[in-house]
Amino acid sequence: MDIRTPPGDALSQPTRARLFALLGELRRPAGTDELARALGLHPNGVRLHLEALHAAGLLDRERERRPRGRPRDRWAISPDALPGGDPPTGYADIGRFLLHVIAAGGLKVRDVEAAGRTIGRSLPPPDPGSTPDQRMYAALTAMGFAPQRETDPDHPAELTYCLRNCPYRDLVHERQPVVCGLHRGITRGMLDTIDPKTRLTGFVPKDPDEAGCLIEVRGPLADDVAA
Repeated sequence: MDIRTPPGDALSQPTRARLFALLGELRRPAGTDELARALGLHPNGVRLHLEALHAAGLLDRERERRPRGRPRDRWAISPDALPGGDPPTGYADIGRFLLHVIAAGGLKVRDVEAAGRTIGRSLPPPDPGSTPDQRMYAALTAMGFAPQRETDPDHPAELTYCLRNCPYRDLVHERQPVVCGLHRGITRGMLDTIDPKTRLTGFVPKDPDEAGCLIEVRGPLADDVAA
C-alpha cells in the first residue's frame, strides 16, 4: 500500500517506513530476524523500530512461544492501521495490476477478472505455518482492506470477510466495474494459492467511500474459523 508520511508520523522515519512497506509486500506475518536480514540491518535496531510501529497502532505483534529460549515476535500490519493518519490507499498496487491487465490485452470485465486471477496466484507465497484463514486475513490486511471476519452460526461452513476500507476508492469512482472485476479475480487467485478447495461464493461491491465490500467463501478455509 502507499504510505503518506506527514512530519511527526511514525512512518516519517525511513527505516520504519521501509519495514512497514516490506510487511505490506510480504502479505504475511514475519519475524524480527527475517525483516532485519531483508533490510541488511541488525535485529536489535530493527526490533526497536518495530516496537515503535506497534506502539503507534500500525503493527500487530504475535508472541510465538518456543520450548527453549525467549518467545519469538512475529509482526504483521494491523487491520486498523492508519498510515499517515488516513485509511490506506493502494495507488501503486492498482497501477501495477492494471498495467498487467493492459499488457494481457484484457478489455472486457471477464478478461480483467481472468488477468486478476493470474495476479492473485503470483502474489508472495503465504506463511506455511499458518492456517488458510490466517493467510487470507493477513493478505487482505496487508493490501489495506482492513478485513473483519463475519460468521453465521446457522451456516458454519460459510465465512464472510467484510472489507472496512477500499484502498482503490478514487479509481473505483471512475472505473468501478473494471477495478472491482480485477479485485474479484485477484481474490480468486489468492484462494487458488492459499486453499484451492475453498470456493468464492460471493463478491459484493459497496460504495468505496463507505466501504464494507463482502468476500464470501465456503470450504475448508471457512471451517477453520468455525472450528
